[in-house]
Amino acid sequence: MTNISSLFAAGIEEVRRSWGWFLVFGILLTVLGAVCIVKAQTATTFSILALGWVLAISGALWLVNAIRALSGHGFFLYLLNAIIRGVTGYLLIRHPDAGAAGVTMVLASLFIVGGLFRITGASIIQFPRWGWTAFSGLVSAVLGVYLLTTWPTASTYFIGLAIGIDLIFDGAALIGFAAAIHSLPSKAQLRTA
Repeated sequence: MTNISSLFAAGIEEVRRSWGWFLVFGILLTVLGAVCIVKAQTATTFSILALGWVLAISGALWLVNAIRALSGHGFFLYLLNAIIRGVTGYLLIRHPDAGAAGVTMVLASLFIVGGLFRITGASIIQFPRWGWTAFSGLVSAVLGVYLLTTWPTASTYFIGLAIGIDLIFDGAALIGFAAAIHSLPSKAQLRTA
């Protein structure tokens, strides 16, 4: 048992010594999130272009995989996967605004369906503190309806705004983690206690 304890203590000590890196990364993520919110339209276009390139490159890799499986099973499925990924990636790269509109429409539908599912499930099961889950579902459903009603306009900024908000919360979490691990006692302080 002491072996596990000493390994755990060594790991905690290593993480505690790295608190500054967590703090720096948290601050950088928070700043990047703020930039994404301020430049939401640019962040939306950039993220759609990045998704397009990822799909195009994965389509090319799946095409190579299909060629390798030419004599075996699965050739047509690999080829179909390569074509779908490649064409989707090409279209997102060629028309990022239309891609953002399509992704926003899918997200709006996801928010509505997911929100209604959470509201219904929490209301039926009524587990402890189920009201928070139902409220979360209500917020998701309202956000989905908002996206649908403002759809062409919202698609130009929503994805960048969502990415920015996510980055800010991730950065804040890393800053909090850095503060928490910095306040941990060191190995030397534990030995003297």
